[in-house]
Amino acid sequence: MKLNEKNLIAFAVSPTPVDKEGWLNKRGEVNKGFQRRWFVLKGNLLFYFEKKGDKEPVGVIILEGCTIELAEFEDHFSFKIVFHGPGNRSYILAADSHDVMEQWMKALACASHDYMKLMVADLQRQLEELEDNVPVTTNPFININNHQGGSSPQPPPRVRHNPFNKPASSHNLRSTSTSNASSSVPRSKLTFRELHNMYGRPILINHNEWRHRHKLSLERQNSTALISL
Repeated sequence: MKLNEKNLIAFAVSPTPVDKEGWLNKRGEVNKGFQRRWFVLKGNLLFYFEKKGDKEPVGVIILEGCTIELAEFEDHFSFKIVFHGPGNRSYILAADSHDVMEQWMKALACASHDYMKLMVADLQRQLEELEDNVPVTTNPFININNHQGGSSPQPPPRVRHNPFNKPASSHNLRSTSTSNASSSVPRSKLTFRELHNMYGRPILINHNEWRHRHKLSLERQNSTALISL
């Protein structure tokens, strides 16, 4: 599998959720002594840093195709990550206490994708068993009084009302008003010129009549004022 080093470094120090982190002692591949490293577990990737808070990990272990086993070191609470197959390396780690060692071994054993697939398959099997064992529910209104010899009660009728239905009176009133309004409006579509002739001309005639009456009124007032002088 091809890995992008920059993406791995960015993921290692990103604020993504961390499954487990803490100090462990790691045995070197060339130098067989133990070196203290800060380990961060994210999914199936186990990053280790030289110090806590470093911006770049020293290395990463991909937890696929491996097993977590106890290591035979009497003076350390040690365990190992074993990759099976010829030429594969095993990583030997040691914790500060027995409890910390068990916590890390459990977390690493559950981190692989294969383990998650097994868990999902097991949960699916348990769900199917539960569905098969669920008893069939019976109708409480059927055969409830058969042991007394009486007739079985029937559920009350369910009357459903449409909230959009209106009373007949209001419906008739609305339909009448709608029909009257529709009769006064021509059904054919009118052009702007026709609308102008229909509504504009009467308004213009009324306006001209008002101006004529207003002019006559002013003339009468002027003539009356001259006579009085």
